Amino acid sequence: MHDLSELPEDLGPCVVTVGNFDGVHRGHQEVLGMVVERAQREGASSVVLTFDPHPALVHRPDQYRGQIMGTSDKLDAMEQLGVDAVLVQHYDLAFASQDPLEFMRRYLLRGLRACCVVVGADARFGRGNQGDVSALRRFGAEHGFDVVVVEDLECCGTVPAQLRTTNLPLVGVDGPVSSQEDTDHDPEDRRISSTWIRERLIAGDVEDAARLLGRPHRMRGTVVHGAARGRELGFPTANLAPDSDGYIPADGVYAGWLTDASGQRWPVAVSVGSNPTFEGVSRVVEAHVIDRPRERVEDFDLYGQEVIVEFIARLRGMVAYEGVEKLVQQMSLDVENTRKILAQHPEGMADVAP
Repeated sequence: MHDLSELPEDLGPCVVTVGNFDGVHRGHQEVLGMVVERAQREGASSVVLTFDPHPALVHRPDQYRGQIMGTSDKLDAMEQLGVDAVLVQHYDLAFASQDPLEFMRRYLLRGLRACCVVVGADARFGRGNQGDVSALRRFGAEHGFDVVVVEDLECCGTVPAQLRTTNLPLVGVDGPVSSQEDTDHDPEDRRISSTWIRERLIAGDVEDAARLLGRPHRMRGTVVHGAARGRELGFPTANLAPDSDGYIPADGVYAGWLTDASGQRWPVAVSVGSNPTFEGVSRVVEAHVIDRPRERVEDFDLYGQEVIVEFIARLRGMVAYEGVEKLVQQMSLDVENTRKILAQHPEGMADVAP
């Protein structure tokens, strides 16, 4: 739903939460779980009010780094958590300029007929983020709805390489390669946030991002024609369209899974970036499906399909090789290393320390 007028007449009363919920990470899941639980207990509907586009794109477009997941994946994640309805509010400067009291009256009181509002401890809303938990509690007390505050979910900082189950001895054409970049281990607890997850994706640490998300990071997009260079080298790839949903992690090669339009899941070695062995190549995300059925090796065609690519572990960074022959050797090793990683995680979730 994209407007209050689209709400079903029989929806209320509602247990409501409000927020961006970018990534629907483990902290968000705590809030959404409370919404669903409270709604079931009170015989009410569980409703999420979220925004599109992301407010950061409206207020700070020059600093905007992109969303962790697209709206369709966000809605899917919320549905899986048991949420009854999601109102996706168009976010612009006019909406942002609303007085906090007007926002609460229009959306929480009249529109959604809230009997309870569940928020995180840092919730802010209304013009200039003037509305906060205290204002919400006062308004709720005046108009007869409860306010439940869910405290932040924290976990330890980055997990050291030796504790990762995908810390396997991987072989490269020039010798051993590490499945992770060298990262200082941070033992201090930290609040799980979308910002932290973006930091891990920028670093290429998709395992740590999965730990914070509660599932592997994914992208969703349509497979388009590329330069066909991978096919010429014996490694055909499914190239995601430039406008695909989901945050693009750091350049490198990853082990992952691809789900095609029929729901079939395939193991893939995923290349992210502009291949430095070739000049003039733009940054792309392309997945090579490995271990295809023999009867479909020649006719395996994903062009035009909407697919999901999950990132399980980073195999290596991008390297400029001296000649195509060495690159092909490394690509063969990437496939073998992908098999090693995915053999540990056939369900797609890297089992890392909490």
